[in-house]
Amino acid sequence: MHADLPDRDEPETGLRAPGAFDPWQAFNAGCDVFSASHADAAGISRRAAWRLRELLEAACGAPLHAARLRAAAGPSIGDPSRSRLAAARAATVPLSSIEPIGRADAMARFDDACTDRRITLDGVRAFLADPTRLGEAWLGRYAVWTSSGTTGTPAVWVHDARALAVYDALESLRLCGLDAPGAGFGAIEDWARAPWNAARRFAMVGATGGHFAGNASVERLRRLWPWAASATRTFSILDPLPDLCARLDAFAPTVIATYPTAAEVLAAERAAGRLSIRPHEVWLGGEQVTDAARRAIAEAFGCRVRQGYGASEHLAIGWECAHGALHLNADWAILEPVDREMRPVPPGTPSHTVLLTNLANHVQPVIRYDLGDSITMGTARCDCGSAMPTLRVEGRRDDVLQFDGEAGPVRLLPLALATVMEDEADAYDFQLVGRDARTLALRLPGGPQGASRRSACRRALRAYLDANGLRGVEIVDDRLEPVRDARSGKLRRVLRA
Repeated sequence: MHADLPDRDEPETGLRAPGAFDPWQAFNAGCDVFSASHADAAGISRRAAWRLRELLEAACGAPLHAARLRAAAGPSIGDPSRSRLAAARAATVPLSSIEPIGRADAMARFDDACTDRRITLDGVRAFLADPTRLGEAWLGRYAVWTSSGTTGTPAVWVHDARALAVYDALESLRLCGLDAPGAGFGAIEDWARAPWNAARRFAMVGATGGHFAGNASVERLRRLWPWAASATRTFSILDPLPDLCARLDAFAPTVIATYPTAAEVLAAERAAGRLSIRPHEVWLGGEQVTDAARRAIAEAFGCRVRQGYGASEHLAIGWECAHGALHLNADWAILEPVDREMRPVPPGTPSHTVLLTNLANHVQPVIRYDLGDSITMGTARCDCGSAMPTLRVEGRRDDVLQFDGEAGPVRLLPLALATVMEDEADAYDFQLVGRDARTLALRLPGGPQGASRRSACRRALRAYLDANGLRGVEIVDDRLEPVRDARSGKLRRVLRA
């Protein structure tokens, strides 16, 4: 049994607690990311190798990972959770010899998966249950996020200050392109020519009802930099589309970050004249981006579209270069594309799933974690000149559903429907199928709680449909259970028939 510390370390002052931040870590991470952006393949590989050793040695402080390392190296190394020498030996274990782990197993042993032995799942859940603490540093030092249940099991992830500093540096320098020669001076000039509110306004359009990675990250930055908070806002995808468009027009963002399906819907509203914003950039992530969607978004807004690749387990796995290729942040993340039997597949071959190792986070280590995405690693170096490997992600892509509303057609975002099911009905393993313009089918797994769960889902969906002027849309029970993707095991939770 581990003694659980109180969630709140600071006294009640009426002020919002700051998000997790370490200035020294931020400085080091920024310098390192900038340097590695211009390194050759050998330099990047060396960085990843020494960080892997540091991660494995740190992971020995968590009983779950100490056991995994001992199983890989054999009992002769001793118990790496109790001996520093054994931990040093465990740090030399080849990564490929460590048994992969999935979300269900990681969550089932959450307390034993964290190196800070004060952390417990009960303590984290008590923190997450308070929406006013969004973006706050838990225990004064950690960021905590929840992830969706596309694999059937929602997860909780804790990130330390070093990891957050690395994510910030990777997103600002690589995704935003500030590591390119001369780009940093251009940004400084932009800030000098105009005050914050006039120079740059950032809008995140996504799920805002919980401690999700994107939502919590934006709020963390707002807490850290209150002088810039008025120029950074989140917008809920649960809002009816006309209301969302009106709020975005009033804010007039210069940068929008959202899901591809949401960006497509907003682009259609912009093309139809029902949305007036003209952002300088649109950042996409969280779903697969098709070439057609990218073109439609870029043409409607008349701006550059950037794609990022991240997850709750690692916020900044990949970034898109000026040539449109998605690159792996190989100095801070290891991806192993594998087949159904967890055997490696060569570059150019689509994987069944991918194993992620997060080299930045030492408090809740992510080592050979089955992420569930199908990826294809590139076979040649990108023309942009970066030595970071390229990849293509065949991730989850749900459908936008359109129904006949009281005042005309109404389009519903898949993330909005999924959020309603998770937040209002506590349902994660489901499928919603738009059969036609007036029928929404609900698929749920069987089980002893099937009837009560179905009733809760129908109530939540009914309220959401009515709020969007869709009182005439019928919710029907589908005899089929949710059907998972044969390759990734993930669930497309919203789709058209």
